[in-house]
Amino acid sequence: MMQSIVSKGKDINDAIKLGLDLLDATKKEVNIEIIQNEKKGFLGIGSKGAVVKLTRLEQTPSVSKNDQQPIEEVDLEQLVSDFPEEKIGLDATPITRNLDEPPVFEAKTDSLEGKVWVRNGQLYCKSSPTQFPLVTVNEGIKLYKNNQRVSEKTTIISEKDVYQIKVENEEIATSWKVTIDKDKLKVLLHVEPGYKITRTIPDIVADHHIDLIVEEIKEIQHKLNEAEVMQRLEALQVKHGFNLDELKKAMETKQASTFEIASGKSPTPGKDGWIEFKIELDSQDEQKERTGQVDYREMKTIPSVDRGKLIAILHPPIPGQIGYTVTNEPIPAKQTVPIILKAGNGIVLLDDKIVSTESGRPRIEQRGKLVKISIMPKLTHVGNVDLSSGNIRFMGDVEIIGEVAENMVVEAEGGIIIHQAVNFATITASGAITTFGNVVGSELSAGKNNLLVTELGHLLGRINQNIEKIISLIKQLTQSPAFKSSDFSRGGLQPLIRILLEKKFKNFPPLAKQYVEIVRRGEKYLDDDRWREVSISLSQLFLSLTNEVTSLERIEQLSYKISELQELSDTPVEPNSFITIPNAQNSRLYCSGNVLILGQGCINTNIHAGGALKINGIIRGGEVYGRLGVEMNEVGAESGTPTIISVPSDQTIKMNKAMEGTVIKIGNVKYTFNETKYRVHARLDENERIVFE
Repeated sequence: MMQSIVSKGKDINDAIKLGLDLLDATKKEVNIEIIQNEKKGFLGIGSKGAVVKLTRLEQTPSVSKNDQQPIEEVDLEQLVSDFPEEKIGLDATPITRNLDEPPVFEAKTDSLEGKVWVRNGQLYCKSSPTQFPLVTVNEGIKLYKNNQRVSEKTTIISEKDVYQIKVENEEIATSWKVTIDKDKLKVLLHVEPGYKITRTIPDIVADHHIDLIVEEIKEIQHKLNEAEVMQRLEALQVKHGFNLDELKKAMETKQASTFEIASGKSPTPGKDGWIEFKIELDSQDEQKERTGQVDYREMKTIPSVDRGKLIAILHPPIPGQIGYTVTNEPIPAKQTVPIILKAGNGIVLLDDKIVSTESGRPRIEQRGKLVKISIMPKLTHVGNVDLSSGNIRFMGDVEIIGEVAENMVVEAEGGIIIHQAVNFATITASGAITTFGNVVGSELSAGKNNLLVTELGHLLGRINQNIEKIISLIKQLTQSPAFKSSDFSRGGLQPLIRILLEKKFKNFPPLAKQYVEIVRRGEKYLDDDRWREVSISLSQLFLSLTNEVTSLERIEQLSYKISELQELSDTPVEPNSFITIPNAQNSRLYCSGNVLILGQGCINTNIHAGGALKINGIIRGGEVYGRLGVEMNEVGAESGTPTIISVPSDQTIKMNKAMEGTVIKIGNVKYTFNETKYRVHARLDENERIVFE
């Protein structure tokens, strides 16, 4: 029987070559009939390949590969009866056999022609003259053809070639590591259990095109050696706080995990000193409003006390408990600090008891651990403060029944209440200021000492930046071969400091002089002696420039003391200072606490509030600042008079009406309204831009 195939290729030569490969023949052994020449369409569209028919010149009988007799002479019923059950469906010779070995079984029918399949990890196929079986190789599989790896993802399979399918198993050993945190309070064991992955190719039914895929079986092989872990702990000098239960869990875990196998003991915090007050303390709240009117009768005050009254008990600090690291090193507890009590007028300390020696109003001022307590007597001035009465300066509370006239001064260590107007006068109180009348052309300052501390703290921040740079530069210079340490040991650093101030830090001496002058003027308002001590040190080290021997250690001690005062100045004070007035015009208001203007508002007035600023009426002109935010009704003027509203970067500005030309400043970001806006709520977003809600 003549054997023929029809072959198709991109051209005649390609079709003939493919047909010869399938017949495993040469051109001399076949008859070639051209059925269709290749055709090229216009611009490559509609192109057709070539088709040829190849026929062997010699007739080949149809016999099996085991040299059986031709199929036509075989008893088909007997052949079917004798065929093994396990070979049903695999009617082809396995391609992965060695060529020298006999085939396992033979092709029996034509139903599998042109198909390929997988059984027991081996690749099988049956060639067909008209259908070429295809195999796609997926990730994790390597296919070899005649011992050469197949690089194509999809390839044609032929019976005449020998194929092998290879997959790789994987085995990963258990890994682990031990770490200690920087405080030596935790020892962590991170474990990643080992595993073994066995990969196989599943059986795939016969088809013209199959995808070779991998099946995986993952088996956890956790082999953590406890003795090795303990050796590692010993090498790290871990001696304390072993957690054996956690170590056991680490030995049994089936997934990557971290275990705290040893723990130190953190120090137990103590308690700073504190004051236990034995009298009722009502805060000096701002006046309450009733339907737009101020009810001054609702103002709260701290009640008066008689002589000999127990004001408070002073409690010493309670030290904390020491802790231990995992290496058994002691960790000291944070040092606790006592209350620093400044006993003012009318106060005496008996052991741990604070007792009044005078009758009057207890005034308590606290900033951090510094507490000042005094008994405020009260001066009531009936009438006006004018040339006939003279200025009033009193170490207590002052109440003025009349008004304060032009160029007059009222100063009080306590609070000040003025029942009528304040005209072109100066009012200064360590406590609160309340007026029932308008404030015109005047300067009001409440919480003078707190404002002074805030101002000095800000100034010290700039001073200390320079001192830290000077310290760093001195250390670098003294390490240079050009400078001999013996020169400094004899004469000190003063010559070098003089050169640095002249060449590198020209702006530093004016800052130091400014601080010294402010301390000198406000010394009576500063209860902490460290402010004056810093002033003296700045003068000696950087202003006088004497031949006194100066060491780097002394400059570093000064920097440390300045840092302490900076921290003190940043500590919020008790809200015992505020300003409450109905209206203000052409005035200046300074307050360490809240400022509240309850009436029609203020005109061309500058306001600095260390707390919140609230204006119920209008504000036309001037510049105002609220450390804890600003809230007002109407801002700006049709005349274009500039009005500037400022808050820190972490606060907001609220205005019911902002007229054109109004300027707001949040942190260092400024915005000018080019038209009137209503219900404004401004703040900074995360990109330091002003946004309106």
